[in-house]
Amino acid sequence: MSRTAVVTVAHGRHAHLAAQQRSLAASSEPADEHVVVALDDADLVRSGRSTVALAGTDLGLPLAAARNLGVSEALRRGADVLVFLDVDCLAGPTLVEGYRHAVEDGPSTVWSGPVTYLDPPPAGGYDLARLDALDSPHPARPAPTPGELVTGADPALFWSLSFACSADAWLRAGGFCEEYVGYGGEDTDFARVVVEAGVGMGWVGAARAYHQWHPVSRPPVEHVDDIVRNAEIFRGRWGESPMLGWLEEFERLGLVSRDEDGRWRRVERVPGPE
Repeated sequence: MSRTAVVTVAHGRHAHLAAQQRSLAASSEPADEHVVVALDDADLVRSGRSTVALAGTDLGLPLAAARNLGVSEALRRGADVLVFLDVDCLAGPTLVEGYRHAVEDGPSTVWSGPVTYLDPPPAGGYDLARLDALDSPHPARPAPTPGELVTGADPALFWSLSFACSADAWLRAGGFCEEYVGYGGEDTDFARVVVEAGVGMGWVGAARAYHQWHPVSRPPVEHVDDIVRNAEIFRGRWGESPMLGWLEEFERLGLVSRDEDGRWRRVERVPGPE
């Protein structure tokens, strides 16, 4: 049987990480390895709960590089099946097993699983034994039923919250582009790279994940600088801008502008009179 590693990048969210680890321990088929990458998180390193660590940069958190580092460690440990799980995600009971079967049956495909966004937890936290009862996958993504596989998936719908691939598919694609630093763009880029490498994309009904609630801002104005910078990196690589919904909302708010050639720029605010 293949050797499976779950790769999780963590920057804070220690309680979410602990809940994720409990959900993985309760899986129908536990992973052989859980590689936790502490990303600019000295507390996580000191606690001994991380596997490898990566420092931050002046531009922000190098999430793409952190994922690549986690995979390098997983491969060093002999993993054949690579499962990527966002630190906020709880693993459904059959997530690891479902991904393993899909990757073994389709080693030339990058597989994604449905993700349910959870409401705020009750006082005692989420009941990991009853996650299936909370199942309500995000409506903007495919949600095959447990036991169902869908191939030929639209790469534009790929997201990095939860996905898996074989070690061979990862090496063919070459991993995440490390030019991206901070929030946004690197997963959309990865889907393009996967397709360019001749690797397929699909969805796995059995690999269900549950995203733990946390406050968010819409649009994510705290990440506007990252998004503008990463959008321009993407445009330089692929000839078009990603994240247009966010960028256009930032434009409406007066935070960014778009040149005639399609280039997005951060608007420098000039302080007005008090």
